[in-house]
Amino acid sequence: MELGLKGKTALVVASSQGLGKAIAKAYVQEGTNVLLASRNEEQLKSVKVELSSIGNAKVDYICCDITNLNDIKKMVEKLKSDYGSLDILINNAGGPPAGGFEDMTDEQWQNSFELNLLSYIRIIREALPLLKQNGGKIINIASSSIKEPIPGLILSNTFRTGIVGLSKSLALELAKYNILVNTVGPGRIATDRVKHLDEINAKKQGLSLEEMEELEKQSIPLKRYGEPEEFANIVVFLTSTANSYVTGSSFLVDGGKIKSI
Repeated sequence: MELGLKGKTALVVASSQGLGKAIAKAYVQEGTNVLLASRNEEQLKSVKVELSSIGNAKVDYICCDITNLNDIKKMVEKLKSDYGSLDILINNAGGPPAGGFEDMTDEQWQNSFELNLLSYIRIIREALPLLKQNGGKIINIASSSIKEPIPGLILSNTFRTGIVGLSKSLALELAKYNILVNTVGPGRIATDRVKHLDEINAKKQGLSLEEMEELEKQSIPLKRYGEPEEFANIVVFLTSTANSYVTGSSFLVDGGKIKSI
């Protein structure tokens, strides 16, 4: 299947590691020009070198704290000056702290709002003039908690579902510009974030990390964690020319773990 991504431009947020890096790599393999963004310059430099070696696509990076509006403006300005256009926007952010309702302070609620929801709103707002030029695709990365709350992740459960409401509303409003907006939620994908959560749960239950991981795998119909590349494949497909009619939808990449319809 021809994905029609060669020569397109993608902004991949939080792309110095994990799911963001896997998505950026998948685009470069398709010949898509990519702007990487995260707070960690050393990791960004390393990823740029790695991805630049696998194809002829343009790969660059910018340090950006997505909780800082000025940083977001600078990121979009770099897109304008260095790339001239934007076809694909991948909104992504690290997960908020684990804990229940009674564990969280006002500061933690505010920080999570700014990182996991307000940042998406601001990035889309700043990038929208570029996306309007030729139509475009927006993917908002969330979590499997958009379908089923995850115990001990009250902050994620709250703000990830907010992303779904944002995406659905934008899909309706931006359709007139031929901009498609979808949400993709990862389940148990083998990333540092999931390992960290497994470590927390293992400690709570008095288990080793290995025992905790095996317990989690048994709750997944496919009996394994997903690979970042498998998640990236879905994102890339949804932003390719193969998708011209799906917008306002939410997708899970979770090996069948979430049982809700």
